[in-house]
Amino acid sequence: MSSQTIAHGSEYLQEIHTRLFESAPEPILATDSEGRILGLNAEAERQFGYSRDEVIGEVIEKLVPERFREAHRRVRLTYQATPKFLPMNRGREMVAVRKDGTEFPADVSVNPVPIGDDWIFYSIVRDTSEHVNAVEIANRLRFEQRLAGLSAKFINLPAEQVDQEIENGLRVLTEALDADRVTVAQIDPNTGDFVVTHSHALPGIPYFPERVLKGVLPWLESMLTSGQIVAAGHPRELPGEAQREREYMESVGEKSAIVVPFRVGGRVTGGLSADSFREHRRWDESMISRVQDVADILANALARKNADEQLQRAYCEIQQLKQKLETENTFLREEISLAFQHSAVVGSSPLIRSVLKKAEQVAPTSSVALILGETGTGKELIARTIHELSERRSRPMVKVNCAALPASLIESELFGRERGAYTGALAREIGRFELAHNSTIFLDEIGELPVEVQSKLLRVLQEGEFERLGSSKTITVDVRVIAATSRNLQTMVDQGKFREDLFYRLNVFPIAIPPLRERAEDIPALVWHILKDLGKRMGRQIEGVHSSTMREFQSYAWPGNIRELRNVIERNLILNTSTIFRAEVQELKPGVRRSPRRLDEVEAEHLRAVLESTRWRVRGKDGAAEIIGLKPTTLEAKMKKLRIQRPSR
Repeated sequence: MSSQTIAHGSEYLQEIHTRLFESAPEPILATDSEGRILGLNAEAERQFGYSRDEVIGEVIEKLVPERFREAHRRVRLTYQATPKFLPMNRGREMVAVRKDGTEFPADVSVNPVPIGDDWIFYSIVRDTSEHVNAVEIANRLRFEQRLAGLSAKFINLPAEQVDQEIENGLRVLTEALDADRVTVAQIDPNTGDFVVTHSHALPGIPYFPERVLKGVLPWLESMLTSGQIVAAGHPRELPGEAQREREYMESVGEKSAIVVPFRVGGRVTGGLSADSFREHRRWDESMISRVQDVADILANALARKNADEQLQRAYCEIQQLKQKLETENTFLREEISLAFQHSAVVGSSPLIRSVLKKAEQVAPTSSVALILGETGTGKELIARTIHELSERRSRPMVKVNCAALPASLIESELFGRERGAYTGALAREIGRFELAHNSTIFLDEIGELPVEVQSKLLRVLQEGEFERLGSSKTITVDVRVIAATSRNLQTMVDQGKFREDLFYRLNVFPIAIPPLRERAEDIPALVWHILKDLGKRMGRQIEGVHSSTMREFQSYAWPGNIRELRNVIERNLILNTSTIFRAEVQELKPGVRRSPRRLDEVEAEHLRAVLESTRWRVRGKDGAAEIIGLKPTTLEAKMKKLRIQRPSR
């Protein structure tokens, strides 16, 4: 074949190649081994929006979004560094960009063609938008179904089950987004820190820190709190002011991330993030919308859970306050009753004036006061006087009679108990010390306090702290303690029945109340005070006291002190209906004590006396039942039981 024929054949083949290249229905680009564009066909011009003159000589990365150019260049160089090029017929998924900046998913096939000592690479770039859209629609439908199922699960879900369902929802979201880690973080309203409350990560993927202190990731913090979405396909896509955030992503190997804030009542309360550690991801609007939808569902679920928890806490606080108010109301009723019986400290003797002077001195302080005296001398009345003169008088004084409580219950009575602290403890109860916070507690008959409880009392006196029975939580109170006893505590210390350190802690300011026999000059005033009080209750008007009765009262030893005096006056008021008060003074011989009698004998005698004073009228106004404070039927039953009958005329 002649050279002319060969040359003519080469031109013919070149013409065929050019026509085939230009008329190909798919976009084709030709590049050299350095990635420079040598040519492109008409379909490529149409697809990318560039003319030949605008791209020939440019590197192929010009047709790739800027954020992916470096990754594309590394892949190209790796491919071109292989000893023997192999066609990439199965295609490679990538993202391309047009001249107008719009992006589209593409499938790229590469065919290397040797030209002398060099190579030309023909790349077919197929726009897969339609395929991707179809897949996206299918994925979207599946995701919508999962989203609907997730949303339905939170309807009427008890608050204690919300956390578990959120964890389940995060697993669904991780799978739907093909992410490696999904995290929910809420803003601590007190510190501003981001606290991770729920998270799900694939095996080998690190979890997000449990708490990110305010200011550690300042750019991300400002974006979230202002309600803006953050989406980064590569750490380098973050702006310059996000240096700390970029350093964090690179340090843990995080390639892509999206963070969506969620709101409750118009206020940003946290965020939902999805992260990729395997590859750089393109977070398109559809994917961001999915994350936002899940964030809204989870935000509402968390808001309802938090509201339920706050409501439960408020309910518990209300119950505690109700219990405390009911207890305080009980003590207040006791206060009113006692104030009715003892409206003032009566007496003007030097001894009682000395006692009142000491009460005035100690009242303004917070020091412990120890009131000493025999039974019935009025120790509680002095304690109330101290409390009423103190700065704590706006709250009621709390009284505890240590002698009236069983040893097994006194600790729980003083310090409270938790539910289940012991058999029969079916509910939590606050103790008297907790009730007396910012007030005064009066520990009557402190000498009867069991030794095992004394150490706990000592701790309260020294540190103001204690624990409820069955609880390890320390409670701190501010309580002023007034103690009283009719026993000799020093003797009890010597006998090992009372802690010495507790005795010294109580004996800061002792006040000794003299017995009634040592202040006989106060008896007339006391008699008149008691007569006025009892006469008002009984509807009686007493105009005077027989002189012989007053002399006998002043000469009697009164071993029961004021309490005995009151009982004697009440009994004789019942027996004597005259306006001049007389007492059966033969029962009150100095130094003589009545022999003990059976309780039913004393009760029968009392009932007969009342019945005689009413001329044996049981019912009606001023009848015996009204005076005694019983129902007529109850009084008649007692009369029958005690064999009390109206004497025959």
